[in-house]
Parts: sequence; structure tokens; C-alpha cells
Amino acid sequence: MRRIIPLALIAAVITLNGFRVSAEPPASPSTTTAVKQAAASKYPVAIDPKKVGTYPALSKSGGGYFYDDVLEYRVWIVPPGGGDDYFKAFATYEEAELFAQKTRGADKPLVLVRQLEHINEPKKGVFERVVGERLTEWIPAWLQGAKRAEDSIAKFLANPRPRRTNQDK
Repeated sequence: MRRIIPLALIAAVITLNGFRVSAEPPASPSTTTAVKQAAASKYPVAIDPKKVGTYPALSKSGGGYFYDDVLEYRVWIVPPGGGDDYFKAFATYEEAELFAQKTRGADKPLVLVRQLEHINEPKKGVFERVVGERLTEWIPAWLQGAKRAEDSIAKFLANPRPRRTNQDK
């Protein structure tokens, strides 16, 4: 009986320590882990996984045609029975998608991108280059082929294409 009590106490301490609430940020993934995630991900991994979840909740929505950085993937949740909407942020699309599938009231993942330059369309068919940082949520599929290169905006302005909308899923 004396052996059982110390073992039970040790097991209890280990179990409680595993569920400790801490103000410390989660451990950042190792370089190897980040490389593996990027290789296995359908979309780009967040540029700085340590900052995921620290960006402002409110941002622009859609537009701009090009992105410079993927900041995080967001799953917005509408609490069943009411309450304020909120989101959970992830470094990879796959983590966000899995969470969305398992969570009641969750929407499909969105991606928060940073644009250092983007295209504005103040009137239909009128395009202008805008320089300056902007954060905006996109549908992840918009990431494909939209990473801004040095000449992306000049090429677009020379040959504009139809505007993306939230219905382009």
C-alpha cells in the first residue's frame, strides 16, 4: 500500500502539470517542423508562427489581387445559442480546416494576409496602385498565383482581369 500512494501522487502531479494554465506563449516550432509543415501544406504557412493569434481581429475583407505575406489562418466561430463571434488562429491551413470540421458553429477557414502594395478599384474597371500596409482576410484559394512579385501590379494594370469576390470560392 505504501508504494501505491507515492506512485499515485507522482501520477497526479504529472497529470496536473500537463494541464497547467500558463501565460507563456506556445513553444515555437523548430525549423525542421516548420519546413515539414510548409512541404506538406496546401497553402503557404504563416510567415511568423510565433505571432499567430496576435493580429487585430478586425481587418479588411478580400480584394487587392496580390499578397505579400500570409499572417495566419482563421476559423470564425458563431457560438450556438448566441454570443459574440470569435476566431481561432492557426499557422497552417490544414490545422484550421481540421479545427473547423470538428467545431460546432465554425465557418470555413479564411487567411489573413498582409499587402504592402495592392490594387484598388474605386469604380468598376478603374484600377489604381496603392502603396501602404493593409491587412485583409481572403478565401485561401485566392492565394494560388497571387504572391506579389516586383512587377505584378504593373503587369496587372497593363492587362486587368475580373475582380475577385467572396463568391469566388
